[in-house]
Amino acid sequence: MNLDLLVTGATALTCDPADSVIDDAALGIAGGRLAYVGPRRGLPAGTTAESTLALPGRVVTPGFVNVHTHAILSMVRGVAEDLGFAPAYTPGIPHGHDVTPDEAVALSRLGAVEALLFGSTLVNDTYVHADLTMGAMASLGLRVTSCGRIHDADFSLIGDGRWEHHRAIGEKTLGEAMALAEKWHGREDGRCGVQLSAHAPDTCSDDFLAEIRKAAESKGLRVNTHLAQSKNEVRQVLARSGKTPAQLLEHVGLLNDRLIAAHCIHMDDADLARCGRAGMHVAHIPKGNATGGTMAPTPKLRAAGANLALGTDNMHADMVEVMRWALAVARVQEGKVSNDWQPRHALRMATIQGAHAMGLEADLGSLEAGKKADLVAFDFRRAHLVPAVNPAGTLVHTGQGRDVEHVFVDGHHVVENGMPKLAKLDDILRDAQSATDALWKRARGG
Repeated sequence: MNLDLLVTGATALTCDPADSVIDDAALGIAGGRLAYVGPRRGLPAGTTAESTLALPGRVVTPGFVNVHTHAILSMVRGVAEDLGFAPAYTPGIPHGHDVTPDEAVALSRLGAVEALLFGSTLVNDTYVHADLTMGAMASLGLRVTSCGRIHDADFSLIGDGRWEHHRAIGEKTLGEAMALAEKWHGREDGRCGVQLSAHAPDTCSDDFLAEIRKAAESKGLRVNTHLAQSKNEVRQVLARSGKTPAQLLEHVGLLNDRLIAAHCIHMDDADLARCGRAGMHVAHIPKGNATGGTMAPTPKLRAAGANLALGTDNMHADMVEVMRWALAVARVQEGKVSNDWQPRHALRMATIQGAHAMGLEADLGSLEAGKKADLVAFDFRRAHLVPAVNPAGTLVHTGQGRDVEHVFVDGHHVVENGMPKLAKLDDILRDAQSATDALWKRARGG
């Protein structure tokens, strides 16, 4: 066995079908894929490696798959969380239509580097100027699936509580998304992809949602959306269409196993069953939802048959914290600790179940020979991670994204010793702060 890189000495949390945990593991990488995953003592005789990396005292996991982000919305971090409503619906703060191309690039690079430093190797990102942010984010070594917001509602009016749908807006946003797919889908050795991001059932009219479904089918693209994220959305859609948001998506043909729906909070039992039957993928945002005083009914969604994956949304990029909240939120709803909700389940939501939601489970989401070499090494030589009797439990309950030491994507070393390798962090931080200052100055009428 001739390897490009051999990683040894760590404990591997594989997230394979058996949730195997391998002590003193060896992970052999060749041609950007995992050629060997197993005990170091089991390496075939005569194995050679161009380079080696010894990681005793570390825990290695698959790269996290963050299925719902808005990287640019770091511009309202620390503010939007306390307003009680999603940024796009909130007056008095910067909005997507306020962001210039240069500001979008600066903020998207901040989101990309933050995601990598916290262990995400793939993000499914949605916001404005996606034609520019896709390449800017991918240049840091990250896998990026992206799209601009697709809607036919006039966002400049929604902050004032007015929903007006215009065909011209829909044609523009969907046209831009299709052009993005033509240019970027499958680029950068497959690290770039496009899903059609139908913003939400209230910001997309019924006929327009049907158009999005047809467009997705014509190009074989997946769709993501926000679904039942607020009571206001449910009221708006019921008044307009006579259906709940989930019923509406089913009616137009979007409720299926190629849909990722974020939040899924305000659903009755009929809607939960509807989503489960469809095999829909839920982008669970436990920390963001709880900050707003809400919880998605994840035990019921999972029992109904929906696939649960995790996203950080716009608050931060720490998937470890999100795993912890996902576990706690489920236990709060069940009122107990049971074998149905354990750390291994949260870890699977952040890895293999996220890959499944993205349609990439054959290549990503677990440490198995033949899969792409996306992996993260956590430094467990820290006071809050010692002792590690149960590494998965320690990671989920007491770990932090900032415990990430190394990140590999396609076998390429993109984070080393907690720092990005393909860009200067200080430059990214300075540019993002400057962009945010300008946006807030304009929002305040300065």
